[in-house]
Formats: sequence, structure tokens, C-alpha cells
Amino acid sequence: MHSSNDNPQNLPVVVVLAAGQGRRFRASGAQTGKLQAQLHGRSVLEHTLAAVAASGLRAVLVENGPLWRSKGMGHSIARGVALSPDASGWLILPGDLPAIAPESLRAVARLLEAQGGVVRPRIQGQWGHPVGFSAAWKDQLLQLTGDSGAQSVVKAAQAQAQWHALALDDWGALADTDTLADLSAVAHRWEQRHA
Repeated sequence: MHSSNDNPQNLPVVVVLAAGQGRRFRASGAQTGKLQAQLHGRSVLEHTLAAVAASGLRAVLVENGPLWRSKGMGHSIARGVALSPDASGWLILPGDLPAIAPESLRAVARLLEAQGGVVRPRIQGQWGHPVGFSAAWKDQLLQLTGDSGAQSVVKAAQAQAQWHALALDDWGALADTDTLADLSAVAHRWEQRHA
């Protein structure tokens, strides 16, 4: 997508959200958090980060630590943006999408670079991930709090006609692992894809 002369600092950054509680996953009978769950020899989060690395885009991992704890998805998004203020935009990617294709990330980044605004993928009639935001929305993203994510920013972009839908053919952009059943379904489709 980019030549070696491109400055990676000026490209959209993938904000990988890994600070959630994963309560639904544990409630479904799991012994670990969903991001630590194993899928074909690696954790769910490792697969997600590998897809980001393969896309060639920079990543910012937002996770809980001794000096910072998430107060919800909106808070985590704001943290990721604050950690990469030089970016031309941000692709918000939940850490529990282990089967997302690197090309999907590149496609969202390309449209974001070309059109600006907000880019939201649509897969098989459903909204998927990652959602892309240009730098024009930085201030609004930094103000996010709570657990409603960036829906308010998406609605503002729609109201200003700065919103773009992007058709993708990537089941992995929908395949989160909120429960053990979800993880099993992803594992099954993964095996079919690699057979």
C-alpha cells in the first residue's frame, strides 16, 4: 500500500482495544479472559496483533496497567488516540477479532486517507470493524468516556455527510469472540479457510 519512502507517522494508526473485562466470555464457562483464550496455538489477542502487523500499519495497544485502567470502551478509544497524537487517523479495532484479514485493515486505511471523515465497514449486511476516523475527529475522540464507544462521533459524521460505508468480504471483521461458542465458531471457520 505504501512505499518505503512513506512516513509511517502520517498513516492511520490501528488502536487495538484490549482493556475490556470480558465478563460474557467468563460467564460462558471460560477459565481465562477472551483475549488470552487459545486459538490454533496463539492467544486471540496475538492473532489480532499479527493481522495488524501484516497490514503494515502502526498499532497502539490499549490495555489495563498499574498506571491506567479503562473505564469503558470510549475511555479506551480516547486513550489510544492520546497515545498516537501524530496519526493522520485511527482505526478502532477490538482485540477479540483474531480472524480479521490484514487487507481489511488496509482497505479501511486507504478509504480513510482518500476520503477523510469516518469509514465504517459493512460485511454481509452487518456493520463490522475496524471503524476509521480521520484526524479531523481527534478532539471528539479524545473526549470519549464511558462504555458507548465512538457512536456519538459516528452519528456526528453522518449528520455532516462525512461518513463512508465500505463493503468488505471478510467474515473475520465480524467474528468477535465474546463467548466460548463464538470462539468455537471462529476456530471452525478458521480450519475451513486454511484447509
